[in-house]
Amino acid sequence: MSNQEAKTVSDVIIAQLAAWGVEHIFGLPGDTNLRLIEAVRRQDKVKLIRVRHEEVAALAASAYAKLTGKIGVCLTIAGPGATNLITGLYDAKMDRAPVLAITGQVKLPYIGPGSFQEIDQDALFEPVSVFNKAINSKEQTVELVTLALKHALTGRAVAHLAVPKDTQIQPLETKVPPLTGHLPDFSIQPSPQAIDQAVRLIDKSQKSVIIAGWGARGESQALLQLAQKITAPVATTFRAKGIIPENHPLSLGVLGDVGTPQARQFVNEADLLLVFGSSFSDKTNIPTQIPIIQVDIDPIHIAKIHPITLGLWGDCALVLPQLTAKVVPKRNEARLQDIKLAKQAWYQVQEKGGDPEAIPIRPPYIMKVLEQVLPDDAIISLDVGDNAFWFGRNFEITHQKLLMSGYLATMGFGLPGALAAKIVSPDKSAICLTGDGGFTQVMGDFLTAVENDLPITVVILNNRELAMITVEQKVEGYPKFATDLTNPNFKDYAESCGGVGFKVDRPEELRTALEAALRAKKPAIVDINTDPRRF
Repeated sequence: MSNQEAKTVSDVIIAQLAAWGVEHIFGLPGDTNLRLIEAVRRQDKVKLIRVRHEEVAALAASAYAKLTGKIGVCLTIAGPGATNLITGLYDAKMDRAPVLAITGQVKLPYIGPGSFQEIDQDALFEPVSVFNKAINSKEQTVELVTLALKHALTGRAVAHLAVPKDTQIQPLETKVPPLTGHLPDFSIQPSPQAIDQAVRLIDKSQKSVIIAGWGARGESQALLQLAQKITAPVATTFRAKGIIPENHPLSLGVLGDVGTPQARQFVNEADLLLVFGSSFSDKTNIPTQIPIIQVDIDPIHIAKIHPITLGLWGDCALVLPQLTAKVVPKRNEARLQDIKLAKQAWYQVQEKGGDPEAIPIRPPYIMKVLEQVLPDDAIISLDVGDNAFWFGRNFEITHQKLLMSGYLATMGFGLPGALAAKIVSPDKSAICLTGDGGFTQVMGDFLTAVENDLPITVVILNNRELAMITVEQKVEGYPKFATDLTNPNFKDYAESCGGVGFKVDRPEELRTALEAALRAKKPAIVDINTDPRRF
């Protein structure tokens, strides 16, 4: 923007986002946000990623925040644009991802009587956001934007700002406050006495097990140092899958509904559980009758549902090295051998399930081939459905990064997550691992990948069925109903969008197709004819 161009409220909002580190906004233009969109066009620090559906904008903003720890931003219009954001914003709320939603609003004189596309946006966003305000005058702009950003970042939560159409165009000359000086130091750690109490409990234990959750992400080496010093195997929550390499001798894999039998076995037999950054989801099902030391940066998560032995309020990055430095070393070769044998038994079960000659192709075989071809530094955006079950149990992560919709578990997350991953890390492979049900909910935004030159790889486990729902119906004693799907030719769809497509019907075609898709310089879809039967 040149010095000759007058600044408006909209220009100041976008300038402040840029000053606070925002580089991308996911959204759609429309009547009630046109001046905000124009403010994005007039500068070169923040890029608009125009999507085809607002749910994708919010899910991508949530995924961006999960990957980076920075604030994700989505922008849309009043009315239907605002309502379409809600699913993605609830994903961010429930997975504690910092997201700012900005919506246009009808002009101030028309708020109230039920104007065209006017809804009560304050009421709409109140349940999902920790900060929910409208900028109704230019004098409020800097203060409300600052507070919205602070609430989202400090609370790892959703904030919302509505900007009426006439407020957006008000002239405003003001200084934009920088990020520096506005946020607290997040280096929280327990008292030395609490650390010493934890050390005494660990030293007395003979069968400790570590459970690592999403709150311990980034602490792979620190977790392994403690685990190796006391010979404690490590299980993870599903969201934290791969937080340590799953081929490590001390890795038990995932604990929970989609987990491994060895994880459940060693956790249930433990005499002490060391839980780092886990919120005790019922899907993980951490046993409560075993003594527990819980470490979490959010004090609400500590003993949230039931009493524990010792709660340590602090950052896992600070607590882990202190515990490791003070605990007594315990090398237990017999325990290492027990872990090895339990994992070998599980590998044999997996091999039997992954028949390399079966047609339709068995999902365990697909996961094994994916293990072999995906780069170590790939980012895998996992959709919700039967594909997630197979991935959780059968894909052994080494160094890849996993991205998912955790507590909300919303179908359709895989594609927006992959878009965000490729934007965050353009030099890494971004994989959307999805089912036909999840992909068809958001498939229009494959075009967003094409238009923005984001060569993601979409892997569809196509079983022509909402297979997980079919299983749930069976478990509940209901007949199969309304779960069969009629799908388009996804290969042709990819090519018609300007990407590349591959159709895989036979096991021997799978590796070649995946490798070609990963090499492609365009967004790619690999459509795999998959067996819907779980067992």
